Amino acid sequence: MIAIDLGSNTLRVLEYECSTGRHTAEFEKVVKTADGLAQYGVINDEAVKKVISAIQEAQEQIDFSSSLVRAVTTEAVRRAVNSDEVLSRIKKETGVHFDIISGEEEARLTLLAVRHRLSTLQDTSESFVLIDIGGGSTELIFHYGDETVSKSFPLGIVTIAQTYETLEKIEKVLPKEMAEMQRFCENLYHSKSKVNAFVATAGTPTTVAAMKLGQNYETYDASKINGTSLAIEELDFYLKELLSMPFEEREIAVGTGRSDLIAAGILIYKQLFRLLGFESCIVIDDGLREGVAIEACGHQAH
Repeated sequence: MIAIDLGSNTLRVLEYECSTGRHTAEFEKVVKTADGLAQYGVINDEAVKKVISAIQEAQEQIDFSSSLVRAVTTEAVRRAVNSDEVLSRIKKETGVHFDIISGEEEARLTLLAVRHRLSTLQDTSESFVLIDIGGGSTELIFHYGDETVSKSFPLGIVTIAQTYETLEKIEKVLPKEMAEMQRFCENLYHSKSKVNAFVATAGTPTTVAAMKLGQNYETYDASKINGTSLAIEELDFYLKELLSMPFEEREIAVGTGRSDLIAAGILIYKQLFRLLGFESCIVIDDGLREGVAIEACGHQAH
């Protein structure tokens, strides 16, 4: 089957073999869906063209015709006032129908993928918090063995980077911008308990983990990323390293047009370490598209 996640910054496609759980093909492209969304409230024409072109490119590399295709989209399209028009244009030009899913559904499917990956890594943490820092939203998912409590917050790397132009400004406003997240965490820790482990998925944590392992955007290897541990002080180290690179090198290191967003994402990530009360974090590459694939395969089997 083919699972597609159209996020606020990236289109991610996965061809997944239901019988073996193997990833048979993958495709990823930065499409900047949320570009200008914070200012204008719409998905702009340029972004729609990039999404269509990226899907067509994926269709050239992966055969969509013989597979079940399940495509979902998240915060940027949830928020845009022109979402219906955008999705009907995408369907008309590519044949792919996207479902807009809620923040809760996004959290549930992401957790499904991450739990699946943690079990293959023999990680048996009974309770953990999973963070998913997206382009337009951040999901906090607390998993307490038999109970999950999650919440989606409308703060992401694209929207924050486009609202506040400099890293200095972002760093200054984050405690205020993330105050609601802090309250949510504090209330949960108070009413239940602090979780045992901290797990992170999505572009920022995986990019920092890749830098730690000496990978760049082209040589990125998800199988090596899964299970990588990052300490809070390493975030400062790799942010400094990223900012000290000449622009061309940055583009090679973290991908074309991503360096400003990753820098903003690192500041959000660091603030999450603080408000969750952890010194280290496990990074997992699997996310929403893998959760979509696992669930769709489960439904096919029934």
